[in-house]
Amino acid sequence: MSDRDRAGERETERTFDALPPARGRGFAGTWWGRAWTKALEDTALDGEQLRKGRRYAREGAVGAVSVRPGRITAVVREKDGSAYRSDVLLQRLSGEEWDRFLAMAVERAGHIAALLDREMPPHLVEDAAEAGLELLPGIGDLEPECSCDTWDHCPHTAALCYQMARLLDQDPFVLLLMRGRGERELLDELQVRSAARAVPREAPGTCEDERAPEGVRADEAFAARDALPPLPAPPPLPDEPGRPPALDTETGPAPGIDAAALEFLAADAAGRAHRLLAEALSAGHEQQPVDGEPTVEQDAVRLASGGPGPWIAARLAAGSGRDRAGLALAVRAWEYGGRAALAVLEEEWSPEPGALARARTQLAEAWDEDGRPQLRARHNRWTVVGTDAQLRCGRDGRWWPYRKEHGRWTPAGPAGPDPAAALAVALDEHRSPAADAAPPRSRSAPAPVQPPAARLPRAR
Repeated sequence: MSDRDRAGERETERTFDALPPARGRGFAGTWWGRAWTKALEDTALDGEQLRKGRRYAREGAVGAVSVRPGRITAVVREKDGSAYRSDVLLQRLSGEEWDRFLAMAVERAGHIAALLDREMPPHLVEDAAEAGLELLPGIGDLEPECSCDTWDHCPHTAALCYQMARLLDQDPFVLLLMRGRGERELLDELQVRSAARAVPREAPGTCEDERAPEGVRADEAFAARDALPPLPAPPPLPDEPGRPPALDTETGPAPGIDAAALEFLAADAAGRAHRLLAEALSAGHEQQPVDGEPTVEQDAVRLASGGPGPWIAARLAAGSGRDRAGLALAVRAWEYGGRAALAVLEEEWSPEPGALARARTQLAEAWDEDGRPQLRARHNRWTVVGTDAQLRCGRDGRWWPYRKEHGRWTPAGPAGPDPAAALAVALDEHRSPAADAAPPRSRSAPAPVQPPAARLPRAR
């Protein structure tokens, strides 16, 4: 096997989510998509099988489609729930044939530009044919395999082919992957060949001083910056994050790979990318401070806040050095305030005396002297004596309400600059009916910050 053939063996598959039903529309809108369906219809011997296959595809019976060199695969489900693994095979180009294709493509840069625009121009196929390469399938080129044991195209493989025509409409690189080269690999090889062609050959006897200079001087490039065209407008924000690829193909993941965990990470990455884009497009984004990267332990808590299944949650707990209860507590803190809230949960430190004095003054002004709660201070944690309520100060000067639940100090709400308002939230579950019967209000804590039963004693 040649090096080029081995490179084709390394090509990874692409998996496409199941497409929605195609009622009221054709399966192929492009000329190359129609050429694909024509190859199927010219090959199949039983028109009734094709008719059933079209119906299955229109009804959305074809699951996720896996595309890899020489083969496409999907599970097709009938109305009674029966599921069949269906494969369609297409001959891969040899290493020597790919060399000819790449040489032809390098000579005509417009071919690759069209592919990058998700177009397959007819002259690309014609030029390939002149080089002895058939890119699109012809009669007999689409070889079916199905678990229903039909030797010819059955409704299941026909449905897969019709669905494949819709995918080819969207991305002709899928066809090239079936022929043996994926998009990234193909473009990388073309870049190498283009760079090799761009290197000028030195004429015999040319000295070093006579060679053309390479590149552009940095000061010249900087001086020409105003002449450059303006940057394009930023992309619009999608309504929701993109859907990650499904991993429920019949081939299954490689040994040792947790498909459920990968799907969860892919969904998290899509959601995070959507949030980052929304922040980047928001007004004043350039004025916002840049957050550092979270630690592994912090990111495990962030992932756990996304509601993974029990198995993934257990792995996140172990990876962050916590037990399940500890992870649940950390998730609760994270949901109230991200990394800042998590730091308040886990860190004990000593605020500056001036900040503590201001907080004590705010608390004193919020209560009558005879009803003022007694606080026991330890560093940034102030516990109300005789209750399961606590205040914690963050490094940014904000105050967090805490309550003791099941023997653990637990975040009870978001942070705020007013310790009296935070204490009202922390004390909410520890107030007596008499205190709630005549609830005065703090001058420093506006009512919307507090729950209805968490109003402060009357300020003097």
